[in-house]
Amino acid sequence: MAINLDHVDKAILEMLQENCRLTIREMAASLNLSTTPIFERIKKMEKGGVIDRYVAIIDRKKVGQKLMAFVDISLQDHSKKALESFVEQVQEYPEIMECHHITGASDFLLKVVLEDVDAYNHFVLEKLSTIPNIGNVESRFSLSTRKNTTAISI
Repeated sequence: MAINLDHVDKAILEMLQENCRLTIREMAASLNLSTTPIFERIKKMEKGGVIDRYVAIIDRKKVGQKLMAFVDISLQDHSKKALESFVEQVQEYPEIMECHHITGASDFLLKVVLEDVDAYNHFVLEKLSTIPNIGNVESRFSLSTRKNTTAISI
């Protein structure tokens, strides 16, 4: 359920998406408000789930994770139990950054980040292939990232 946000809430969210280390005082000064309403609005959006969490965005290449793969997964069994079981199992693998249940020829799209092709091969053979019910795996490798943002247009 969407929460109604006014222009001040949206401005706060835009600032936090750009730099969540801004202080409430800095946001208040930017918006020509006192600190109390900024603090209260942030708490309201946290409590309402609009703000899910605060994280550091890591440059994956600088920590040795140079390979990004997008993996289409087709399952053999499409029952609710089988779908839930697959999702539960992929949660166990930190290499899988994202898992999307999709429409089209495949059932799921995974975003996987690893060191290199050898590490990806090991991941597929030793981890992904051990998940029951996988019918087909099709991998595509990212040659370069042309846009990468975590900010949602509000």
